[in-house]
Amino acid sequence: MTTGQPSTSVKSVCEPLIDGFGRVHRSLRISVTDRCNIRCQYCMPAFGAEFLPNERLLSFDQFANFVRVLAPLGINDLRITGGEPLMRPNLEQLIKMLSTIEGIDDLAITTNGMFLTEQIQRLVDAGLQRINISLDTLRESTFRTLARRNGLHDVLSGIAATKQFPHMTVRLNALVLRDLNMDEIIPLAEFARAQSLPLRFIEFMPLDAERAWNKSRMVSGTEVRQMLASKFGPLNPVPRKDSSQPSIDYAFADGQGIVGFIDSVTQPFCTSCDRLRLTAEGKMRNCLFGQEEWDMAELLKQEHLDEQRLVERVRACVARKKAAHGMEAPGFQPPQRAMFQIGG
Repeated sequence: MTTGQPSTSVKSVCEPLIDGFGRVHRSLRISVTDRCNIRCQYCMPAFGAEFLPNERLLSFDQFANFVRVLAPLGINDLRITGGEPLMRPNLEQLIKMLSTIEGIDDLAITTNGMFLTEQIQRLVDAGLQRINISLDTLRESTFRTLARRNGLHDVLSGIAATKQFPHMTVRLNALVLRDLNMDEIIPLAEFARAQSLPLRFIEFMPLDAERAWNKSRMVSGTEVRQMLASKFGPLNPVPRKDSSQPSIDYAFADGQGIVGFIDSVTQPFCTSCDRLRLTAEGKMRNCLFGQEEWDMAELLKQEHLDEQRLVERVRACVARKKAAHGMEAPGFQPPQRAMFQIGG
């Protein structure tokens, strides 16, 4: 399989990836595994999770080849996801491969943080630039209920480990369930402020494996903002650096920290979405909530990669992207696959 730069024929057709609504796509989320060491209620089933056999996962070379072909088309922002991406052995090797591809400006990872203590040095050395760490609670008992496993200490240790690298951009992500951790909104904000780390609250989306989502459990970003403002004073909007970013950010009134909100359910950001997704086994998706997938593995696993055909298939995927995820439409059906199978 080729591992070099895209051929001249592909380079000569390097128009941006633009869908039918004029959205230019620059961001690619790459899931490297569907496996996870915890079983969060908003993502995984409590029991019986079935994972892909290793032989079906794309290799690091295949992931890197895919990015090399897409980079000349304007893809410059990569995020590694899972499952729990740090469960993929030797992940730093992929990070190093991706970080050396011309045109890639941002390389990040989303993780539950439980393996960061042992892996952070290798990831940084390989070229990782940003980390998002999930932190939904500061109580071990609540963590055990939400994640159905123990491990809060490991998460907090992982967060502490990242502080050894002040040049690394670290964010905390929190998802609030009304019946479980709503009383931790203020403590989570206080923790983030004390750690000088930005915190983002993400609305509960209908992507759980058990199909138990209901709007009554979801806490809207508006509610969280009101609670924070009542405790810390007015939240001041922060100008967006990138119109496609999903988070709307605010500064605390006293200047101590940033809090963001990803209100995917109540205030969707579809009109500015620039994301594409590649699953661990090589299926491409143009929307987290989409029902369609395009098979990239068929081409990536060929002995000689046909880059032109790959570009054509990617463009076909982008062209079929809908105006919005349609969650508010009558008869909306969530995707057949849960979040851990798609890539967070």
